[in-house]
Amino acid sequence: MFYEPRHGHGLPHNPFNAIVTPRPIGWISTRGADGQDNLAPYSFFNAVAYVPPQVMFASTSAKADRDGTKDSVANIRETGVFCVNVVEYAARDVMNATSGPWPREVDEFAHAGLAREECRMIGAARVAEAPASLECRMTQIVQLEGEANFTVFGEVVGVHLREDCVIDGQFDITHFQPLARCGYRDYAVVRDVFSLKRPGE
Repeated sequence: MFYEPRHGHGLPHNPFNAIVTPRPIGWISTRGADGQDNLAPYSFFNAVAYVPPQVMFASTSAKADRDGTKDSVANIRETGVFCVNVVEYAARDVMNATSGPWPREVDEFAHAGLAREECRMIGAARVAEAPASLECRMTQIVQLEGEANFTVFGEVVGVHLREDCVIDGQFDITHFQPLARCGYRDYAVVRDVFSLKRPGE
C-alpha cells in the first residue's frame, strides 16, 4: 500500500498515528499567569540535546478558549517555563484522566486526584510521585505547517529523580516501567531492557 497524505489513506483510521512508535510521553505541567495549574500528556515528545540538556514537545490541536492552541502552550507563552513529568505504567489511568479537553479553569491535578509539589527553579507544579521531573525554561516555540501545530523547546534547568528509581548509581527504568504511546488507543510498557555496546566504545 502507498498513499500521499494530502490525498488521504482510505483506511478507517489514520495509519500515521501508529507508524512512529513507541513514543515517550511528556506529561507537561504548566501554570498560567493567573496562577491556574495545568497538566496534560503529549506523545510528540523527546529529549533533543545533552549539553545543555534540552527537550521538546509538540501540541497539535486547539481549544476555543485558547487562541489557536491548548492550555499548555498558552501558559508557556505567558510564563516561559514548563515541567516534564515522566509517566510510569502505574500512573496510566490518572495520566489518561488529565488528557481530556477540559476548560482552562479545570485543574487536572485535582481532577485526577494527583499530589503536586512546587518546582524549585521555575514557577510551576510537578507531579509529586513521578519517577522523574524535568524543570524547563522555554527557549523557543516554533509554529509548524498546519493549523494549531506548535513545537515547544526548553532547556532543562532542574531534575527531580524519585529516590527508589536510583539503583546502584543509575536511573533504573525497569524499576518503574515507562509508559509509551503506540497510536490509536494503544499504549506499551517498557519491561524488557537489554544493552548493546557501540563500535569504538
